[in-house]
Amino acid sequence: MNFVFISPAFPTNYYKFCDRLKKNGVTVLGIGDTPYNELNPNVKSSVTEYYRVNTLESYDEVYRAVAFFAFKYGKIDFLESNNEYWLRQDAKLRTDFNINGAKLDDVIAFTSKSLMKDYYIKAGIPVARYVFCKSFEEDLKFIKQVGYPVVVKPNVGVGAAATYKIQCEEDLKKFYKGGFQVPYIMEEFIEGNITSLDGICDSNSNIVFCDNEVFPPSIMDIVNENLEVTYYVNKEVPSDLYEAGSKVLKAFHIHSRYFHLEFFRLSKDKHGLGKAGDIVALEVNMRPPGGPAPDLINYAQSVDTYQIYADIICYDKIKNVKLDFPKYYCCFVGRRDRLKYKYSYETIKSMYPTQIMMHERMSKVLAGAMGDEYFAAKFEWFEDAEKFMKLVLEKA
Repeated sequence: MNFVFISPAFPTNYYKFCDRLKKNGVTVLGIGDTPYNELNPNVKSSVTEYYRVNTLESYDEVYRAVAFFAFKYGKIDFLESNNEYWLRQDAKLRTDFNINGAKLDDVIAFTSKSLMKDYYIKAGIPVARYVFCKSFEEDLKFIKQVGYPVVVKPNVGVGAAATYKIQCEEDLKKFYKGGFQVPYIMEEFIEGNITSLDGICDSNSNIVFCDNEVFPPSIMDIVNENLEVTYYVNKEVPSDLYEAGSKVLKAFHIHSRYFHLEFFRLSKDKHGLGKAGDIVALEVNMRPPGGPAPDLINYAQSVDTYQIYADIICYDKIKNVKLDFPKYYCCFVGRRDRLKYKYSYETIKSMYPTQIMMHERMSKVLAGAMGDEYFAAKFEWFEDAEKFMKLVLEKA
């Protein structure tokens, strides 16, 4: 089996997908824009061959790289980056080379925030009302229906980038005065915590592994206001979330992929959407949750989701991973360089010598959404995870 993996060096943990595939006997062919001599040794050893392009932004260069691999190794069976930024380019390459997996038309549906709502509705999951931003006057008509605040976001975008909350008419004037080069949509504002169903599905859109992440603050506010970041991987998956996620995967016809399905859990009753505690659709992301999240999932669930992914690609079932190990709450805490904190890493490590699983600097590309420095720690009890998150963020 020949698997082309786009950008195996970034994010820095993604070489593990390549490593597990290679251990399963797959010929893993990496394409990236990092010079070979600058690659981490783990990346080098995880691929069979690496083709360096000047920039992954150039479709022609990446196309030639895939063509070279196809000429040298034969038919390409899979091509993937597992990175939201490259989803459409991945799909175009699969379309042009007739490679297994989601083609361009499929990916447009789950990277367009307006089109994905139709699929959520098909799955029977409530969605926020929206309109395309066409003019100040048209938007005011929509706001009269749903009330302030509203949220404006690019119809196609990555994460919460360029997403804003409009709280009054003056905010709307500023939004239009700033101008926008890509289509934007305006949605009614939903009050509730963001929760996600993350996991891996087989070739028939059946969930073979999943977990639940909970994000108390708004990612939009974190990016726009440079706030600190906390979230956690739950011990167990709520049954209503599992049911909703299963329906969404079937509606979108998602096959053999790592997925990250985002929902709101309403904090109060919302007319037309549900009661407090109900699930409302937010966004569907057909890639792993961002940054080090797959590692947090592994720590929380005592598994190796990189290996689960490789098993699904190779065997369409879990073959090399056991799922009956202890489960924990694994929390993520992202600090900001602009703030001064009471406790140093050394002090925190001395207080939690066995619970801290990761402590690293975040890459500049991801820092806006996830913090400049982060901690990941696992606990048997949620109260201990809450205490740890508060302590890490306590100010000097």
